[in-house]
Amino acid sequence: MKRKTWRWVGIGLLAMLGALVFVGADWLRGLSFVVRAAGMQGAVPEAVAGFRNAPFEKHELRVPTRHGEVRARLYRPREVRGRTVVLTSGVHGDGIDEPRLVKLAEDLARGGQMVLSPEPPDLLRYEITPRLPDIIEDAALWVSGREDLAPGGKVDLFGISFSGGLSVVAAGRPALRDKVASTLSFGGHGDLPRVLTFLCSGQLPDGSHLTPHDYGVVIILLNVADRLVPPEQVEPLREGIRTFLRASHQTQTDRKLAEETFAHARVLETRMPEPASKLMGYVNLRNVAALGPLLLPLVREFAADPSMSPARSPAPASPVYLLHGAGDTVIPSMESVLLAQALRPYTEVHQLSTPLISHAEVDKKAGAADMVRMVGFWASLLDE
Repeated sequence: MKRKTWRWVGIGLLAMLGALVFVGADWLRGLSFVVRAAGMQGAVPEAVAGFRNAPFEKHELRVPTRHGEVRARLYRPREVRGRTVVLTSGVHGDGIDEPRLVKLAEDLARGGQMVLSPEPPDLLRYEITPRLPDIIEDAALWVSGREDLAPGGKVDLFGISFSGGLSVVAAGRPALRDKVASTLSFGGHGDLPRVLTFLCSGQLPDGSHLTPHDYGVVIILLNVADRLVPPEQVEPLREGIRTFLRASHQTQTDRKLAEETFAHARVLETRMPEPASKLMGYVNLRNVAALGPLLLPLVREFAADPSMSPARSPAPASPVYLLHGAGDTVIPSMESVLLAQALRPYTEVHQLSTPLISHAEVDKKAGAADMVRMVGFWASLLDE
């Protein structure tokens, strides 16, 4: 989640009322987490954010998986409260160093929960593959088998963006069904072909239209580049796309560096032969209208493996929490609504679409009712 000062009237009063009205420890814990995650400032919010805070340490690890060892980071509170969380990032080149992921892990650790964040290599390369739920599953099995990391042998799975949906997939697998206490999909997908179709066309399942973010369609191009250009052009095109995506991330922290990286992406375009050069030109111009129709015929085949879609995979036996930004243009919030409908016959589901977040990050001004719903969601999740 992104640290950001929320400027809205009555935040201090709301925090105090939340603490007074919802006197149960679970509500106070949920309120404290939400206030910390939102980066609210002022005497009252800071007092609420500090409720039962615990110092924590960070440790770098290597976690074994069927696809080889992966880098991971463990956030270990000195006073552990609650189960260990296996927290997986979205599709991002910074992996477990991505600032919003680090912020979320630290906020959970301050609340007393141990957090393990594995780093699947495919996510670093902006690739969405069937290996991802395998690695999430194997990391969770490794943690749950360690008495020092998961007393009682159960963990929670939290996933951001596409890793949210893939965490639900992993939680439903036979090896984990009795080892996962709850799963959180934060801005995640239900059906991968459906999401990719939206990113290429802007069409939602109910027939309405929403302008998709160019980030998503560019990631699709990277993943299907081998179907659009000759073999010798695939890696140069992917290098150019990764350069563009890296620049997009840099705009959040260093705009000057971002402009330099965008300029390098344009230089790489000039070095590519056709058709890679034309495709890279669409990327640099953020031309979703041109890229979408080219990619649309390919997405169903690319995303056909059911292991990449929780709506097409066995449902978890434990509760599933689906949190989504109401105006998300990368993975639309309708995905959580439809996934909740698909899962409810088989398991307990909590679903919240809220204007308080955009795509897997706190980004909006808060209203009192939205804040109360958010606190209730997190209070229930952290108390599972």
